[in-house]
Amino acid sequence: MKILYATAESSPFIKTGGLADVAGSLPFALKKQGHDVRVVMPLYSGISKTYRKDMKKVGEFYIDLGWRHQYVGVLSYIIDYVTYYFIDNEYYFKRGNIYGEYDDGERFIYFNKAIAVMLKTLDFKVDIIHSNDWHTGLLPLYIQDFSGGDPFYKNMKTVHTIHNLKYQGVFPKWMLEDIAGLSMQYYNEGGVRFFDNMNMMKAGIVYSDATITVSKTYAEEIQYSYYGEMLEDVIRGNRFKLQGIVNGIDYDLFNPETDRNLLVNYNINTLEKKAENKIALQKLYNLPINKDVPVVAMVTRLVAMKGLDLVRHILHEMLQEDIQFVLLGTGDQEYEDLFYYFQTQYPNKVASRIYFNEKESHLIYAGADIFLMPSLAEPCGISQLISLRYGTVPVVRETGGLKDTITPYNEYTNEGNGFSFQNQNAHELLFVIKLALQLYKDQEKWRQLQIRGMESKNDWEQSSKEYTQLYKSLIT
Repeated sequence: MKILYATAESSPFIKTGGLADVAGSLPFALKKQGHDVRVVMPLYSGISKTYRKDMKKVGEFYIDLGWRHQYVGVLSYIIDYVTYYFIDNEYYFKRGNIYGEYDDGERFIYFNKAIAVMLKTLDFKVDIIHSNDWHTGLLPLYIQDFSGGDPFYKNMKTVHTIHNLKYQGVFPKWMLEDIAGLSMQYYNEGGVRFFDNMNMMKAGIVYSDATITVSKTYAEEIQYSYYGEMLEDVIRGNRFKLQGIVNGIDYDLFNPETDRNLLVNYNINTLEKKAENKIALQKLYNLPINKDVPVVAMVTRLVAMKGLDLVRHILHEMLQEDIQFVLLGTGDQEYEDLFYYFQTQYPNKVASRIYFNEKESHLIYAGADIFLMPSLAEPCGISQLISLRYGTVPVVRETGGLKDTITPYNEYTNEGNGFSFQNQNAHELLFVIKLALQLYKDQEKWRQLQIRGMESKNDWEQSSKEYTQLYKSLIT
């Protein structure tokens, strides 16, 4: 099959979140199955010269957006036999930020339309166009609209993935006709209308041939009001084409046996070496050196949906235990201030690092004993999968992909790969953490739990097969 994967960001070129991780690994897994997979994304000015210097120009054309007659350059770069296309326009993409600009609506309408036209200029007639999140949500609509007057677009099937329903790309309704150049016939309750605006995520859901979420549980959750972000009725109306496929992680990138970010590499058979990474972490963050004290860690965006208010309510009490607590991440000021405060109150127990550093994050995954993810909502989650890979036991709330990937420890059968709790209750979280700390004292059972986590299968092999089955069902 010929597949075009459209994304606003992708590793290793540029990254703000999990979407980039998926776009940087799923296409390679699909390529291994023999498909012609290509990826398209904007040529942001923030992309390193290391990549830009080797990009080749493969096309150029113009598109109309309202009164603007805009240039579209297409460059290509190949990694491991996967071709990446980059849409070049400095007016839209030579910015300080990927998102959050005053004209994001126009920027990403441009991106969507440029992709649709690019296919014809490159004579790349795809079987499947796979769009992701709101940034490419108009692509299924453009393909449907163009196919009405151009046979080149007929029989192309579209798949749209919801990575996070919270961000929807809502813009004034006049942009649909004046900027996107699409008929106002699409502006209705069954189309892109969202109150008195247009909604690009909704367009992806409504006009795609199949809609995916990044876990099976999240596909169920978003059909109800708490998780549905006011699109639950639309999602229920389109549930006949809704499917959950859990994300994987790159097992070459996240591999404790070969990871160069670690002080000491290890595997299931040399798990005792993991403690040397704990000591390295304690030294790096100026914590007392003690390989026997359990280290509880978080690598996270500091926002409410990550369950930080639950942590806020029990952190004083949790720190009465013989533990150390490590946090790495940035976000809302109130949470940054919160964790700075705890560091000043417990300088020998808490290390709050309010920034993000990829190398340090790998050392945390390897050096910590317990990884905390008490999210209020988590479409899939990547960190719990990484922590399993490194033999660090996750404690999660049962939501979205956390529920799908973490099997709670059963003390009677000695089964499970982590710990979980169900309700948005701070002391339920504390109770589960204490259960984990109690088990930690039994090093033999703890090691068995670590090994089960490391043996969990969370790469892209199975998920990519599910995507292939979905794609084939659309074109046969």
